[in-house]
Amino acid sequence: MHLLVTRPDEDAGSLVELLAEMGHEAVSAPLMEIRLQRDAKIPDTPYQAILITSANGARAIGERLEIARLSNIPVLAVGGASAEASREAGFLDVEAAGGDVTSLVDLALRRLEPGAGPLLHAAGSVVAGDLKGDLEARGFSVDRVILYEAVAAERMPEAASEALKSETLSGVLLYSPRTARIFSALVREAGLEDTLRPLAAYCLSQAVAEALAGLPFARVHVAREPSQAALLELLEPEFRPG
Repeated sequence: MHLLVTRPDEDAGSLVELLAEMGHEAVSAPLMEIRLQRDAKIPDTPYQAILITSANGARAIGERLEIARLSNIPVLAVGGASAEASREAGFLDVEAAGGDVTSLVDLALRRLEPGAGPLLHAAGSVVAGDLKGDLEARGFSVDRVILYEAVAAERMPEAASEALKSETLSGVLLYSPRTARIFSALVREAGLEDTLRPLAAYCLSQAVAEALAGLPFARVHVAREPSQAALLELLEPEFRPG
């Protein structure tokens, strides 16, 4: 298949390589740019655990000088990709939740105690769900530190426009509701809605699919769970639309 990848550059490279190994051709057209917030202050606090809700959050904290004193603190990551990025960033004790904020809250409730110390959430400027609020409602203290900003593209990337107009694409991969909303807005702004009619949208979650409402995709597929492995299963030859 010929697929459009909308992930930021930091995530797109490995995904394009993986798709190539699966026999697919991919066009990378990032819809967000990751900008590190280097002036963000991480408190010198004896944290019980660190909460990682994206691979970008893991990479951002891994580039900080504070990683030297934080690397031995247990990390609870939202999913497999975030857990892998946390290990690559230098963390030694990493456990992955099921791929969304609800599963991360559940993991924290199983592994941590409200009275055992505060938690650090390495976050972006835009977050999905209310991790801090959900855990504080259960007695935890959570420091949310914004370590990066994901800045939305102001116009459809040229690579995406050309791919959509080429009539060679099979589908579009979308990993987050925010990316889906950006994609929807830019497609409409560029007048490219009709190019979607023969295409499939491959969505990490139902929330991603819902953010595409009104776009004329031929098919919208949703991963069985919010993980990249489940999303890529939708591309396998044995997959049959339900």
